[in-house]
Amino acid sequence: MTVLIALDRLTKKFGDLVAVDNVTLTVSRGEVLGFLGPNGAGKSTTMKIVAGFLEPTSGRAEVCGFNVVRDPVAVKRKMGYLPEGAPTYGEMTPLSYLGFIAAIRGFDGAERRRRVDAAVEKLALEQVLRQPIETLSKGYKRRVGLAQAILHDPEVLVMDEPTDGLDPNQKRHVRDLIKDMSADKAIVISTHILEEVDAVCTRAIIIAAGRLLADGTPRELQARARYHNALSLLVAASEIDAAERVLNALGGVDSVERVVRKDGRIALRIMHGGAVNTADVGVVLRAGNIEIDEITVEQGSLDDVFQDITANAANRENPYA
Repeated sequence: MTVLIALDRLTKKFGDLVAVDNVTLTVSRGEVLGFLGPNGAGKSTTMKIVAGFLEPTSGRAEVCGFNVVRDPVAVKRKMGYLPEGAPTYGEMTPLSYLGFIAAIRGFDGAERRRRVDAAVEKLALEQVLRQPIETLSKGYKRRVGLAQAILHDPEVLVMDEPTDGLDPNQKRHVRDLIKDMSADKAIVISTHILEEVDAVCTRAIIIAAGRLLADGTPRELQARARYHNALSLLVAASEIDAAERVLNALGGVDSVERVVRKDGRIALRIMHGGAVNTADVGVVLRAGNIEIDEITVEQGSLDDVFQDITANAANRENPYA
């Protein structure tokens, strides 16, 4: 795959504060990268450097082969950028604003109209085209901001919280749009919404205290969850004690814990480190005349992984451990 974004030992300091700390990564054409991290982790600073709005203290950032410091105009031609809050001109209408952006991008005449019309259609802005932007809902303002970011069909698209303020239908629409655009672009999405990573991202990184802590596909990160591959078991309430005793005696079981489910029932979670499967559990419980109501293999959650990886990140000597 063609690398469209390349960061090499990227560092940004504000006085004594190290906002971005020696980050190295690449993003290739066809990838949708979820950029995750707690508040103050360095996500927005990194994205502003990539977009050419901040200069790094040290290290290198390139977009489509152009250095963001030496060739900032070339970088901006190749990139669409949706910053946090999507600042626009409130007194303008979406139609006049997008026309203005198209003109800045160098389009005129029929091509300008075509570009604006295509962006309006993709973001479903027809109903609000002639309203002042300042009167629009937060969701529509966000969609206007995204429309300007994709208007010139950039090879690289960097977005900070692209679905912020959108209702569920609008979120689905934007996520579908991102998927549709992803084949020939490198797309970076900074988000706090972990379900968004599952929905649209082919890869995710986690950053905290300015440092890159994890990098992999959503499934690879999910496999690092503390409950990944744990077995969740339901039996009759009257048989929980007996089932717990039998399972604790089973070879390969590390621990058995009780978990209250949302429906109020108590499940047994079996931790085993890969040494036990559902068939093993079935055999020992049937031998004890204990009937299984339900047994499932837990996948773990990105939320658990995120919390585990970022906890006390600032104190870790080896962030990749």
